[in-house]
Amino acid sequence: MSSTVVSKPVSSVAGRRASRARFLRNPWRHPWFLEGFTWLYLIWSLAPIAIAVLFSFNKGKSQATYQGLSIRWYWGDKINSIWYNPQLHSAMFETLKLSALTTVIAVPIGVGFALGINRWRGVIPSSFNFLMILSFVVPELIFGVAMFFIFTKMPGLDTIGLGNWAEVLGLVTWNVSWPAIIVQGRLVTIGRQYEEASADLGCTQLQTIRRVLLPLLTPAIFASAILVFSGVIDDFVIVDLLFSNANNTPMSVIIYSTQHGGNGGPALNALATVMLLMSFVVAGLGYLGYRLMTRGQRVGGQQALTAIAGAEG
Repeated sequence: MSSTVVSKPVSSVAGRRASRARFLRNPWRHPWFLEGFTWLYLIWSLAPIAIAVLFSFNKGKSQATYQGLSIRWYWGDKINSIWYNPQLHSAMFETLKLSALTTVIAVPIGVGFALGINRWRGVIPSSFNFLMILSFVVPELIFGVAMFFIFTKMPGLDTIGLGNWAEVLGLVTWNVSWPAIIVQGRLVTIGRQYEEASADLGCTQLQTIRRVLLPLLTPAIFASAILVFSGVIDDFVIVDLLFSNANNTPMSVIIYSTQHGGNGGPALNALATVMLLMSFVVAGLGYLGYRLMTRGQRVGGQQALTAIAGAEG
């Protein structure tokens, strides 16, 4: 028995080795420049926030010279701290009230829209689906100005006027797309097999919604509620155009108007820190809650996004 050994040309082997060496030296395989640029961006964007938070604990009134660690501007100062200054104190609770009311109203409406759009076939629901996505493209300033004219000039609605109800209605209208789109994506991923199974077992439509759909949609509803709540906390444009007086001024408007007027101080930094902390706490709780609710589940994100965009109609 004889064996034939086929030897590959030396030039071919050398070429592959050179190619491998070039691949290993490829800067995109270890993108040090991109990593460095990313770190530079993070430092550039987070350093001012860290400085603002640091000066909220400044012992003195200066925003340029750090004079020692203190909680004076949170509740130590009997006049200017957040806890004792009535304007700052009420702004904090006004923001929490607006966030809670907007979430309680917008999320159920958005869930209803999601169910209707997902289960209703034809040109009209596809148009509504497009309008939901279009709301993310419309500038918030234009929307806020439109709401301002509606509550001040339109007959019938001008009786509402500016104030808490105008702010809540404007924020609900602006944020209702979040639960509608998120819940619709969840509906696409779970499909209709569970509803069909419940119908085979004799459940009515209301029983199917209450016992089948709502438990399956709970993670998406929870996530959308977190997004709406945290979004209202730092919303500025709509609330700035629709608030009426100092008694219902939220934190974002207080921070902007006070700092823009040149009257800012460490107490303003403390208020901004509280606002930032609220957003972080809500986002953190939302992330942990969503992870607990979706343990062992895999979400088909591409399929969900395709359906939301109207490709499946």
